[in-house]
Amino acid sequence: MRDCLINPDLIYIFAQPGTIYKEYGDSICGITLDIDLQLLYSAYMQGVFPWFSEDEGEPVVWHSPDPRFVLKTQDFHIPRSASKFLRHTPYTYTMDKAFTQVMIECANQNRKGQNGTWIGNMMIEAYTKFHEAGYAHSFETWHEGELVGGLYGVLIGSVFCGESMFTKATDSSKSAFILFMKAFIECGGLLVDSQVYTDNIARYGAKNISRSAFFKIEQKALHSSLKKNLETEFEVQVNKITGAL
Repeated sequence: MRDCLINPDLIYIFAQPGTIYKEYGDSICGITLDIDLQLLYSAYMQGVFPWFSEDEGEPVVWHSPDPRFVLKTQDFHIPRSASKFLRHTPYTYTMDKAFTQVMIECANQNRKGQNGTWIGNMMIEAYTKFHEAGYAHSFETWHEGELVGGLYGVLIGSVFCGESMFTKATDSSKSAFILFMKAFIECGGLLVDSQVYTDNIARYGAKNISRSAFFKIEQKALHSSLKKNLETEFEVQVNKITGAL
């Protein structure tokens, strides 16, 4: 299905950030009316992502901010409290078992200082197709059969672009993120692109770097494949903390 939906050799070129719509800042690379799947793939291959308010009737605005907030895998560290929690976690964890549901929960998550969400129906439809094509993935946290936390993002090469996460129970998304990171590192992952600063990811070692520095790292990592299957390794990491191994 992946090869039928997206042609990896076809890249639509975005404008350089800051060269258009300068009155709205220096991160905009393009504006479209929809999110074509080939365009979405092309965007991530150039460090660009869609960020707009569908509820307010905005068109699709494509961004490449400066600075860029990233987590290099060699800088990743686990807070002591989170490590302690994982040793006695009451949850179960899966990968790619409820992608669209995770997106919907992320859209409904109340966030301090933020009115509404950038995850509208158009985004959910586009990223669900991206997931079906093999590029977008979700990591889910369950408690007694209920989805209580999770995150989703885009994986190309050795780069994971984290899009959003949600939490409905204590440390549910944090623990899923840590298990993802353990698996990602074991597979040879190089970079997590968090796009813009968040306190949540900063606690794991993420830092702001310049856009130019980000491009240099990303362009190499995008063409460096993971050494292992991420879903298989994620299961290994889950089994380790649940005592199944």
